[in-house]
Amino acid sequence: MAAVATAFPSGRASLAVKLADTADAVAAGADEIDMVIDRGAFLSGRYGLVFDEIVAVKEACRRTDGSYAHLKVILETGELNTYDNIRRASWLAILAGGDFIKTSTGKVSPAATLPVTLLMLEVVRDWRRLTGEEIGVKPAGGIRSSKDAIKYLVTVAETVGEHWLQPHLFRFGASSLLNDVLLQRQKLATGHYSGADYVTID
Repeated sequence: MAAVATAFPSGRASLAVKLADTADAVAAGADEIDMVIDRGAFLSGRYGLVFDEIVAVKEACRRTDGSYAHLKVILETGELNTYDNIRRASWLAILAGGDFIKTSTGKVSPAATLPVTLLMLEVVRDWRRLTGEEIGVKPAGGIRSSKDAIKYLVTVAETVGEHWLQPHLFRFGASSLLNDVLLQRQKLATGHYSGADYVTID
């Protein structure tokens, strides 16, 4: 079970609220926590504050048995303005203890893009080379067609290897993509496309 915490989607709340939110979700049985970085702090150069918040939220992911719920750190790349900022935020999230780095909340445009996802994959590739540790990547929002998804899957395979094509290392966050996958599978099974009412409407 996954839960969003830390004042999703804005990330603008006191640290005490974010930690209580996270601890409550973990106590309720959440296996994964999605946190959002404070983009205001990041964009004003307060990287230490952002780092410390991620470290604290990671500690709040600790269960009573000493294990941890997985922490996905949402960067909201559409608000970070530059590739340099996205790369810096990716490194910061991993160094602070994030198990996954995620592009977006889905509330900001642009959400996931292929160039941004490539950049984040390069960061986790370089992290693995340095430490041997594998960090997940999740592009979320804006991926609507199977054809688009294939481009991302090829990028993953060519950047970090086919080994990364597993749910604990790479996932899509795209509800409308599921509908297109269902329509494509129906086409393969029947030989023709179904109408839009064959699947749910987002």
